[in-house]
Amino acid sequence: MDMDKWWKRSIFYEIYISSFCDSNNDGIGDLRGITSKLGYLKSLGIDGIWLTPYYKSPKVDNGYDIEDYYEINPDYGTMDDFDELLREAHKRNIKIIADLVLNHTSDKHKWFVESKASKDSQKRDWYIWKDKPNNWESFFSGSAWEYDEPTKQYYYHAFAKEQVDLNWSNSQVKKAMLDVVKFWLDKGIDGFRLDVINFLKVNDSFADNPSDENGEQQHIYDKDQAGIIQVIQELRDVVEQYDDRFLVGEVGSDNIETIKEYIGDTCLDAAFNFNLGSIEKFDVKRIFTELKLMEEKLDGQLPTLFFSSHDMPRYISRFGGETMDEERAKCVAVLMLTARGIPFIYYGDEIGMRDYVAESIACMRDIQGVLAYEKAIGNGKSYSEALIIANQRCRDKSRSPMQWDASEYAGFSTAKPWMEVHISRSVINVENQLIDGNSIFNHYKQLISIREKHKSLLYGVYEKLDMQENAIYFVRKYESEEVLVIINFGISELEFSIEKYQGFKFVYSNIRESLDLSKSTIRVMSNESIIMTKEV
Repeated sequence: MDMDKWWKRSIFYEIYISSFCDSNNDGIGDLRGITSKLGYLKSLGIDGIWLTPYYKSPKVDNGYDIEDYYEINPDYGTMDDFDELLREAHKRNIKIIADLVLNHTSDKHKWFVESKASKDSQKRDWYIWKDKPNNWESFFSGSAWEYDEPTKQYYYHAFAKEQVDLNWSNSQVKKAMLDVVKFWLDKGIDGFRLDVINFLKVNDSFADNPSDENGEQQHIYDKDQAGIIQVIQELRDVVEQYDDRFLVGEVGSDNIETIKEYIGDTCLDAAFNFNLGSIEKFDVKRIFTELKLMEEKLDGQLPTLFFSSHDMPRYISRFGGETMDEERAKCVAVLMLTARGIPFIYYGDEIGMRDYVAESIACMRDIQGVLAYEKAIGNGKSYSEALIIANQRCRDKSRSPMQWDASEYAGFSTAKPWMEVHISRSVINVENQLIDGNSIFNHYKQLISIREKHKSLLYGVYEKLDMQENAIYFVRKYESEEVLVIINFGISELEFSIEKYQGFKFVYSNIRESLDLSKSTIRVMSNESIIMTKEV
């Protein structure tokens, strides 16, 4: 493995900007707020920050509907604030990657305003217009086509109607978007997380998508189309003109073979595998299967390791709700930080933040939740029934303000935040966890320190990756060092043979401070993780 690639040994931290830290007390997180917390991130051991979109936007979809790629959203600050964040992060040897949406723009973007003005507009072909719609469905529900009365045509939107798909078959569009990429690279950004990158093109036939036996539309012609890989390769060529930048893609697919197509020396450096990261309920066998598949199918490319993001419920809530054993949460962290791959920590997971559940539709900001509510009401559901459905679809539950302390607004702001603070702030907050040696935060910090000290956890290949009962265990080796990791997710103790691991020394457990290695077996407690090392 090329040790010079910083992202191959890095731990990333996703910051949902609106919810991290509010520096000017208007209730919305901002860039200066992030800059003020760089010391906190450095103390945790973070190497890279993934920033969600900070561009000028109406924020119909929380910034993923971009109105101007060259301007900072005033909610988040100014270009000077961005430059300061980048400069201060780099001083601390923290890289920053930006969320970039190449697939679509806001309907308020000047390109679309011009495109919509007339059929004869020079930018008409920058978007996808048709006289008659086909049957394609939006991934946010309903038709993917919106009728424009003045020009008597329909425009295409894979997501919300305010998120209008660009026509990447137009060479002018490609040039304009590559210019955007160059602008931010010139600024000094360290790479990009590319949003819904496998939706970049649609099939020119515009044939209707088929449905499965359950009536669910199969998206055959509106994603993973010919030509997308070529565009990514051209994007890669641009990025390669700069020193050691990182490209990670959101590839919306449940097929590991499809994900693999987007990764490689001339394509993306890595892609998110949602088969692992977004599993709805905790399933140790499923997790193990995905780890094995990534090893078998990705041809040596590094997988991503994550279990939470802005688009899904937090893993600590998803895997067990408010009553989830914190030791199990620590075991999930062990898996993320010791298995082979690139870890992505979602802000607040390092202190065990839980999902927020909206008590009224007025508290809900996420478009998917609101659309689900409106659809449920339209189908005759009561308010309470529709609210339950909305909360199930809503992504805001994982976006509540960061809980820095136990104050009314959790130290996030002195003003009422843009969305409610979780009631758990009184006990789950950074201030409490910093002084609790057994806290989830200090557990993450210790694990990151161990990872940094042991090169096998940075660069090592699997000598062994297996399961025993409800435990995942593996051996990673690099040069003269081997590391054995045992993670018992079961509710019962596990008797584990260490006959093959003579000479290994105890390094870590989330439950005890020492381990008797004098016998041929060890007892691994329920929800205990053990790390052992050996110099060969």
